[in-house]
Amino acid sequence: MASQSRIEWTETTWNPVTGCSKVSPGCLNCYAERMARRLKAMGHENYRNGFEVTTHPQLLGTPLMWKRPQMVFVNSMSDLFHEDVPLSFIREVFFTMHRAHWYVFQILTKRSERLVELASELEWPPNV
Repeated sequence: MASQSRIEWTETTWNPVTGCSKVSPGCLNCYAERMARRLKAMGHENYRNGFEVTTHPQLLGTPLMWKRPQMVFVNSMSDLFHEDVPLSFIREVFFTMHRAHWYVFQILTKRSERLVELASELEWPPNV
């Protein structure tokens, strides 16, 4: 599911993974954790596990249904390179980004060590 973003440096978000765990002082006041609690309380199915890392395979094809090119923040409610996200699922996310070449995908991570560890095992399209 995507949503228009109020984040000034992106246009929309895509969350094929939700949930995370704290790894740095920057995680202390995590907005995603607060939002996940709120969405769970509202009965949102994607947040049934609260802020536990949860993959959402049903959302992998979502960007392929959007109509106009845009900047897409991947996993504003998680970290794609979290240790609990299987490499096979990360590859599926990358495959979608490759297929949806008309978007620019932005991936932020606080887990640069895992990104470096997995980087050679991923196909990095130019729009990521």
